[in-house]
Amino acid sequence: MHGEYKVPGGKLVAVDLDVEEGVLRNVRVAGDFFLEPDEAILSIDRALEGASSSTDTAGLADRITAALPESTVMFGLTAEGIGIAVRRALAHATEWSDYDWQLIHEAPQSPALHMALDEVITAEVAAGHRPPTLRVWEWASPAVIIGSFQSLRNEVDPQGAERHGVTVVRRVSGGGAMFVEPGNTITYSLSVPEALVSGLSFADSYAYLDDWVLGALADMGIKAWYQPLNDIATDAGKIAGAAQKRIVGSDGGPGAVLHHVTMSYDIDADKMLEVLRIGKEKLSDKGTRSAKKRVDPLRRQTGLAREAVIERMIDSFRTRHGLTRGKVTDEEMARAEELVRTKFGTEKWTARVP
Repeated sequence: MHGEYKVPGGKLVAVDLDVEEGVLRNVRVAGDFFLEPDEAILSIDRALEGASSSTDTAGLADRITAALPESTVMFGLTAEGIGIAVRRALAHATEWSDYDWQLIHEAPQSPALHMALDEVITAEVAAGHRPPTLRVWEWASPAVIIGSFQSLRNEVDPQGAERHGVTVVRRVSGGGAMFVEPGNTITYSLSVPEALVSGLSFADSYAYLDDWVLGALADMGIKAWYQPLNDIATDAGKIAGAAQKRIVGSDGGPGAVLHHVTMSYDIDADKMLEVLRIGKEKLSDKGTRSAKKRVDPLRRQTGLAREAVIERMIDSFRTRHGLTRGKVTDEEMARAEELVRTKFGTEKWTARVP
């Protein structure tokens, strides 16, 4: 069995192993990480040898840590990262390079249609009918997107939304509310087979699926990091929030994960405060005193036009994982438009948590 895991902000860890009578055998850890002293790699292999194949990531990491020489220095590597690679090997996880990735970047769509397209495209990936897909959104109108379980009245000021012509929609994933206007955010979705995140905890899958965009930001001179559970941040503050939804495959398909991210490019914070009910508790939880700091714009940090930032992100993904341009099929669009009519565009869905 073979498993790989790129430690967020670190290096790739690869593990090869066998399982005999429920325990790990012939374990070999490798990768492009840095490790001193040399013999520490043998200590890691020996620590994993004989472990039960049901040992969780934390248990594997504990075995590794206990076996390492006191002078061990790891760079780009963690005991937990090795444990995750082992669990991915045992789960027969796939890798980014196993797939032919498709890009969808089309004309602006209404907020409700974006919600529907996320569901339809991810369901197609879950059923095995479409390749893993990166979809970059363009917005036709301003919107507030609330999480699946958020209270509508607690999150949105209806008078502020009406005054600024903001449409309120509810997505299928959890997480918090996002305020967007055409041209002021960068939003994208990854619809990936569930096998890509096999062996990862729910929290680890966020970091794993966000890693490529951290690399893209680094290419633009921005030092960013994953901030648990679902934020991307820099020294200047939070710049993005992610959310996920698991979708079961139909027709015997493998299942899929929807991972979507909204990044702040040039938010009108004053308008946002008139539309969203952002409480002091939420701001203090993020360690910030003002909403303006929480939506630090990518425009100021990159000095690039929004379109240039998007193009560089797409190029970065293509360089790392390969990417060919695709489109929403006529059948997918028809299904999405029907979902707008019956679900995402209805008061029943939007106010399902009043």
